Amino acid sequence: MTSTAIAGRPGSTPGRTGYTIVDTDIHPAAPAAAIRERLPEKHRARWDLFGSRVPGPPEIYPRVRNAGFRLDSWPEGGPPGSDLGMIRDQLLDEFGVTHGILIPLQSHSWGAEEPEYAAALCRALNEWQIETLLEPEPRLRGSIAIPIEAPDLAAEEIRRHAGDPRFVQVLLSTGGELGFGRRRYWPIYEAAAEAGLPVAAHTGGLEMHRGAGWPSFYLEEHVWNGNLMAAFVTGILCEGVLDRLPDLKVICVEGGIAWAGPLMWALDDAWEQLRGDVPHLVKPPSEYIRERFWFTTQPIEEPDDPRDLDKALAHLGMDERIMFASDYPHWDFDSPRHAPRLFPAALREGVMGVNACRLYGLPEAS
Repeated sequence: MTSTAIAGRPGSTPGRTGYTIVDTDIHPAAPAAAIRERLPEKHRARWDLFGSRVPGPPEIYPRVRNAGFRLDSWPEGGPPGSDLGMIRDQLLDEFGVTHGILIPLQSHSWGAEEPEYAAALCRALNEWQIETLLEPEPRLRGSIAIPIEAPDLAAEEIRRHAGDPRFVQVLLSTGGELGFGRRRYWPIYEAAAEAGLPVAAHTGGLEMHRGAGWPSFYLEEHVWNGNLMAAFVTGILCEGVLDRLPDLKVICVEGGIAWAGPLMWALDDAWEQLRGDVPHLVKPPSEYIRERFWFTTQPIEEPDDPRDLDKALAHLGMDERIMFASDYPHWDFDSPRHAPRLFPAALREGVMGVNACRLYGLPEAS
């Protein structure tokens, strides 16, 4: 590939960074009115009477100033991530983003409502993605929002969108009623594998209390993401999901990266002694992780000495499975202009876009 031009919307400024850029973590949010109008009448009545478990982006716990979003990302009359013009101006055009992957976090909580209602909410959210963002903006791709705690209905929603190339993955969280490796959730993975779609597990969801009580401070919640993701990876691996579905691909979104190398060391060491406990794991756990998992960069660990991150990535040994993420429009947004310098020069083009293009089957910038 060349690194002198970036594909973008007509009128955008090309070549600002010199990389194909794929942003794998953009958070849209549908306004309440947009969801309501897409609900069947019986579910619209429930919406009017009860609303949803989480009304919208401002309602997060623990509370954080400005609801956790950039001050300049709030459009008039809607939540951050609801206005395509702002997504274009502040992200796609500003940085010459080639492709952007949408991850609508509303489904993390909506997916745990009463099953039929949850399915209706997620279907409305998917339709909103198509009509408001994916159809008018060809640089964007969607994630299929699913009723997570109703796996049979989730599988239906996956199959409903399986043939639509505008959707490139199935969205999961890291916090559910049970560990997501449990057989209860296997219909989700089976439908995703059948559709040839990776499952993207984004930090968050129903159970953000980490299994050790609810955090009192935002600092606690914010820095715990890697621990939640490590538990998710371990559960998927040990419960046998990867053995049952050899074609399933899993993406760890917004959970950090540096912890994964030491986790593989620990898993491999214990596996040598405990193979009888997990007979379905026929090779070292690290091999499963390196073959089946991908990681996104935000929030990447940023040690005082950048060489420490280089060492952590070298121990991980997954250079072609790390993908850039900005986390727009959240306050800790990572700029595509500055992110490349965090990585060794040899990894930058891959991390910023090439790795994601290969995973999702997207064209690189010409």
